[in-house]
Amino acid sequence: MLFIKKITASDTFSVRQPILRAGMPLDSCKFDHDNDSNTSHFGLFEDNNLKGVASLFKKSNSNFKNETQFQLRGMAVLTECQKKGYGAQLIQAIEKEVKIQKNGLIWFNARLIAVPFYEKLGYTTFGTAFEIDSIGTHFVMFKVIE
Repeated sequence: MLFIKKITASDTFSVRQPILRAGMPLDSCKFDHDNDSNTSHFGLFEDNNLKGVASLFKKSNSNFKNETQFQLRGMAVLTECQKKGYGAQLIQAIEKEVKIQKNGLIWFNARLIAVPFYEKLGYTTFGTAFEIDSIGTHFVMFKVIE
């Protein structure tokens, strides 16, 4: 049985580390503002085992003029669970949370390999590709949630 619930920042590390920070220390999984009161972390569980995570930060990007903005970070699904729709379910939960908070724009830095996944969910790239040290090529992506 699959379900999604809010979790703590430190709960996300068991999925963030092998997927987003492979070969890097566990400490690299900590993000600025992880523990802020307006940050939410979501965990996707299969049979009570954490299989995917995503975090939602109330943070603006100056490229967008929308009054209410949220940054998606730390989106990750364990390798053995990828291509099963788990990531899409996490994104749907994030979008539902944004709707509850009076709508807004979701933006994030997507790894090049993940761009097609997000495009299928209605997200659009903005600007040109850029590099994040030790991680790789990224694009800013966004979607207005109404």
